[in-house]
Formats: sequence, structure tokens, C-alpha cells
Amino acid sequence: MDDIKTGADNMFRSEVREGMRIDWDVPILMDDGLVLRANVYRPDDDEKYPVIMSYGPYGKDLHFEELYKTCWDLMCQNHPDVPLGSTNIHQAWEVADPEKWVPRGYILIRVDSRGAGRSPGYLEVFARRETLDFAQCIEWAGVQSWSNGKVGLSGISYYAINQWMVAAEQPSHLAAICPWEGSADYYREGAYHGGIYSTFAKHWYDMQIMQIQHGYGDRGYKSRANGELAAGPVTLTDEELKDNRFDLHATLSAHPLDDEFFAERFIDFSKIEVPILSCSNWGGAPLHPRGNFNGFMHSASHEKYLEVHGLEHWSLYYTDYGNDIQWRFFDKYLKGQDSIWESQPRVSLNVRHPGEKFVLRDEDDWPLPRTDWTKFYLEPEGQVLSGSSSSNSADITYSAMGDGLTFISSPVEKETEICGPMAAKLFVSSDTKDADIFVILRVFQSDFKEVTFRGALDPHTPVASGWLRASHRKTDPDKSEEWAPYHTHDEIQELIPGDVYELDIEIHATGIVLPEGYRFGLSIRGCDYVYPGEPNTGLSNMKNTFTGVGPFLHDDPDNRPAEVFDNNVTIHVGSNYPSYVLLPIIPEK
Repeated sequence: MDDIKTGADNMFRSEVREGMRIDWDVPILMDDGLVLRANVYRPDDDEKYPVIMSYGPYGKDLHFEELYKTCWDLMCQNHPDVPLGSTNIHQAWEVADPEKWVPRGYILIRVDSRGAGRSPGYLEVFARRETLDFAQCIEWAGVQSWSNGKVGLSGISYYAINQWMVAAEQPSHLAAICPWEGSADYYREGAYHGGIYSTFAKHWYDMQIMQIQHGYGDRGYKSRANGELAAGPVTLTDEELKDNRFDLHATLSAHPLDDEFFAERFIDFSKIEVPILSCSNWGGAPLHPRGNFNGFMHSASHEKYLEVHGLEHWSLYYTDYGNDIQWRFFDKYLKGQDSIWESQPRVSLNVRHPGEKFVLRDEDDWPLPRTDWTKFYLEPEGQVLSGSSSSNSADITYSAMGDGLTFISSPVEKETEICGPMAAKLFVSSDTKDADIFVILRVFQSDFKEVTFRGALDPHTPVASGWLRASHRKTDPDKSEEWAPYHTHDEIQELIPGDVYELDIEIHATGIVLPEGYRFGLSIRGCDYVYPGEPNTGLSNMKNTFTGVGPFLHDDPDNRPAEVFDNNVTIHVGSNYPSYVLLPIIPEK
């Protein structure tokens, strides 16, 4: 790259500003002849430095505020350390700020993925071609004259998901990864939750991807840093743009099972061997927490660490807290500075308390080895959660599109911590050929007022959620734990109306401490949870107002036809049908 002169490539240029050398639109040649474009932010000297890379479709030159202004404003308001120490001119969505990383002896590289931003090509998110491109970019960075040969990966969400994917390819110059709130199962976390289609993917694609597709050109935004078109330099017609991208919603709708489409995006954790710092968010269900926990548990790496936090999905990554833990991690694995990381615990939890209070605590593993897995049975009389199954059997029917059923515990006698993955076992019958089951773990004050939390996106989220379409009830016993049933989603087993079926439902992990006198409850319904208070206006990069589940709605009429899912569902409880929720109760150390 140092041999490229201004004018030799009609896009590449280099300048010194904000205390660093910036190489704009650096060409990276792929094995099929396509040239991707990257920005390289580096110290302006002749030394060699480790590389921190991100690769994705959000636009390397698109300023954070352009599409995500409400996110930026909320972050700066709640975390004033974020904008300090930077001009913020290079801030971009879900990737690191070079003004804070380059002075610490790192080179930051942002690559526009194929078909996005200033990189040409056919746009297909999370495709195998993207993963291969990413691996080639890593290998390219590892042999540049300014590189010490070690490449680390950092970024949130999309920029975290593809870290899991490319790490399984084992590129030789990849030295460490830090996936921050990144899912790792495209079927179960990104598209279908328990087999129920989420319209999030469609709206996300419309709002956050199509506006930065390569060729959107002068209809889009200009870079605040260099004045170039963030989705340029060419401007294509609407028809040309359409022909140059795949239709995400139509594709996902055509693949309701975990088939060959998702197999192409499957992440083989057994092939991930590099050091890992996996950072998860308690409030990130259904998209993000599960992947970070599973990536930590199942990756083959011998040096892997888990960090869990709360609050907004995008904020803590940019804070002093987020930068510090990443710097220490990469200082060890990319610079060899062992002492700065040696005291880091294997698991670091910001355990949540009501009122958005967090207490940082060290642990040895995940799930926590001292977990007291406790079953709370659904008791029909009074609809309570009991420590033992009732000797009497009962059937309780609810309308799927209504409020459903809620079973509530007795007040906890002392401060009680629920921390870890969860599951529910329900015995269910339907008056149609199927049923969608939504289960929600909730917390209530002593006066029965619900306590919600600042989620990764929605400011009023319940403690935890789980989903299952009854016709997808088949599990894989070899991949299942009692606290984590694993559904195959490879065939549809329709219900016979009126017959009783045993369902095991995965509930995404949580970490919450209940004060004395509080209660927890389990709600069962046939539609999304709705916060009982006022809805939130949402975010500038999202289509819908937030009513408790953020953008993760399950409201596609084609996937959920009323004649099937606007039904009556019966929960069977008691001695013959011991329905329960399994909770991870954590004793004091």
C-alpha cells in the first residue's frame, strides 16, 4: 500500500490529521478480482504496530450521527466520557474511534464489505463470500509494512457477529477477537426466535443497510471527515441497486427451517482457537446475549473471557470502561504485555439490581459453577409459582392474542440473585394445528408494580424472554441441557387440536438481584410482551415505537396467520403435567 501514490488509484489518498496518518479508500484485492475499500488510521512514523480491524456494511465513512442521531445523543448524555478526548469527526456506528486507539499504538482499519459503502459488488449480508473476504482482509493487513503481523478484531453487533464467523476460518494473522454483543446463530437469534419469524431483520435491512448500499451515491450522505460520498463514488439507479443486492425478507421468509441457507452461515465454534473477549448485554434478547454466552462456552480457545454488562446496546463499548477492558486485552494478545491482563478474571459480571444499578463481580466460569438450579412449578390455585408440583391437575385456557397467564412467586425472604440461562417446561394443547408460546420472566415490587429495565434497545424490557412455536418442539438431546434445550428446527410437527404436548422452551440468560420482598413471575402468552406503561418513541434508525421488546416484534401476518395463531391455548399443570420454570438461583460466595 505504501507504494500507491496519489493519482495511481483514482480513489486512494493519504493525509496527516488529528494526530495520525489516514489512508482513505485503500484498495484490497480479493481472490475473485473484486477490490474492496478500507480506511487505515495509523501513527505517522515508520514503526510496526498491531492492527484492530472491522469489516461490515454500515459505511466506514458514515458519521455516527447521520443514521443514529438519537443513539449518539443518548450515549453522550448518559456517558459524557465518550466524546471527551476526541474531535469525534471519525466516530462511526459500532466501531472504535481511531482518535482514542491510534495514540495507544494501534492501527485501526475499517473495511466496507462487498456491496456496501465504497466497496462494489453484490450485497448479501453474512454470506460465505463476506466471510472469505474478511479473512483475506485480515491476511492482507498482517503483511503490510506498518503491521507487526498481529490482527485483532473489534466491533459491535454486525462487526461482532462476523468475528465469530471469520475466526472459524483461522486466518494465520488473526491473533485475538473481541465480539461485543454479537449473535452467533443466524437462525435462532437473528431470524427466527423459537421458530417464530421476527420482522426485525426486514426493518433493519431497510433502515440500516439499503441506505448505505454501494451505489446509493449522491442520494445518501457525505463523509463529515473527507467530504466523499459514504455510499459512492458512483450513483446507480434504483433498478441497478435492486439487482445488486439480495432480498433479505423474501429470502428469510422462504427458509422457515434451519436449512442450507442457514448452514452457510453456521459458526463452528470448535474451529475458533484464538483468544476471545466475549462481551454480552443482559438486556440484549433475542439478538445478542445468547451468541456471546455460547461463543464463550463452546469455542475451542484455551484463553477466553466473558464480560457481561447492561444499559444501551451501543454505549459501553465507547466508554472509558469499554475501551479499558479492550485495550488491556489487546495489549496482551497483540503486544505481548502480559502483566496488564494477568489479573483479569475468566468471567466478569456487572450484576444488575433494580434502578439500573450494577455491581461488578468476578466469577470462574459460565454458567456459574455454584448455581442452584431450582424448579418453580405452575400452581393453578391463585396462579402462583411453587417449590413443589401440585397434587391436583388442572387446565387453564387463555386467548393467544390476549394478556395470557401470569404465575407469580411468593415474596423473596431475603435478597435473591437469579443469574444464568433458564428454561421452561410446559404441557400445552391448542384448538388449532399449532401455537406460538412466548414466556417472559418478570419482576414485581411488593406492591405488584412491575420492575422493568433499560434494555439494549428498549428502555422498558422485562428480565428475560423465551419463544417456541409448538410445531418446532423437537430437540436435539446431544446438544441440549436441562437449562438450555436446543431445538433442531428441521421439521414441522403439527399439533392435533386438543392433544397435550410437552414443550421445552429456552429462556435467554439474565442476571438480576431481587431485593427482599420482591416477587418474580412467569407470563405465558401467544404474542409479544407489552410494557404496561407508556410506549417509547424508539430510535432514529428503527421503524417502530418501543413497547417492551424494541424492534424485535413477531408480527408478520404471513408467518403467523390468524386462523392458526389467533387461537386458544391450554396450559396443563399438576401431578400429571408438572409444568415449571427452571431458574438459576445463585447462593452467596
